[in-house]
Amino acid sequence: MNPMINSVITFLVFLVGVPILLWIVRMSGAYAIVRERRCHVYVLFGNVIGIIDKPGLVCLWTKLGWRALFVNWLGRCHVTDMRLDQQYLRSQPVNSEEGAPMGIGIWFEMFVSDPVAYLFKNRNPRGSLAANVSNSTVRCLSNLPLAKMLVDRHPMSRTVRDEVTPKSNEWGYKLGSIYIRKVHFRDPEMIAQIESKVVNRLRQVTAAIKQDGANQVNIIRSTAERLAAVEFGKAAAVRPAIVGKAMAEISADPQVAETMFEILETQKMLEGEGKITLLRLKEKALLTDLLAAEKPPV
Repeated sequence: MNPMINSVITFLVFLVGVPILLWIVRMSGAYAIVRERRCHVYVLFGNVIGIIDKPGLVCLWTKLGWRALFVNWLGRCHVTDMRLDQQYLRSQPVNSEEGAPMGIGIWFEMFVSDPVAYLFKNRNPRGSLAANVSNSTVRCLSNLPLAKMLVDRHPMSRTVRDEVTPKSNEWGYKLGSIYIRKVHFRDPEMIAQIESKVVNRLRQVTAAIKQDGANQVNIIRSTAERLAAVEFGKAAAVRPAIVGKAMAEISADPQVAETMFEILETQKMLEGEGKITLLRLKEKALLTDLLAAEKPPV
C-alpha cells in the first residue's frame, strides 16, 4: 500500500500545495503576470508607486523595490483595460436652421491613454465621455442648414471630434475615430408629410412619363400613317398606267387576250358563292331535259 499512499500524497501536494505556494510567492511581489493590452497600476498608502503596461511575466522587486513586499498586502493593484472600445449614441436631438427636429446617430472609438487619470480623475470616465460627445453633438450641429446636415457628415464628424478631444484627454481617454452614421427626422407628422409629398411627386412623374410615351407613340403612328397614305396615293396614281400598258401588250395578241379573259371569268366564278347546275348534253332539246327533270305534281 505504500506506493498507493505515496501517489495520493504527491497528487494532493501538487493539487493544493503548488497553487498555495505560487499564491504566496505572487503576494510577496516576486512576480506578476501582465496580459496583452492591460496595465497594472500599483497604489500603496494612497500613492501610485508603479505602472506596468508591458505584457509578460514581471518581477515586482526590480520595478517597485522593497515596496513590492507590501503592495499586495497593504496596497492595491488596479488592472486597466487599454483595448480599443467603441460606442454608438442613437438619435441625438438637434434642430436644423429651418426648425426641423432632427436626430443624429454618432459612433466613436476610444481607448485608455493615461491609466492614472482614467482611474483617479473621473469616477465614470466612459459615461462622462459619452455625455460629452452627446452634448458636443447637440451644441455644434444645431442650427445647421438641413441640406448640409443631410450631406456633409465628414465635416460634422471632425467638428465634434475637435470639440471632445481636449476634455477626453484630461480623463485619460483618447478619442479615436468618430463618425456620424445616421441623420433622420424625429417628428412622425413631418415624416408622414414628407412621405405623402414624395408619393404624390412620384405619381406626377409617373403620369408625365406615361403621357409623354403616349404622345411619342401617337406621333410615330400618325407619321407612319401619313407616309403610308402618301405611298398608297402614289401607287394608286401609277396603277392605271401600269394596268393600261399591260392590257395593251395583251390585246396585241387576240388569242392570248381571249384565253386570259376566260381564265379571269372562271376564277371569278370559282371565287363566287353561286350554285352551278350541270346538265348532260344529248340530242334532245334542252327544254325536254328540263321538263323531265322537273318533279311531278302531287
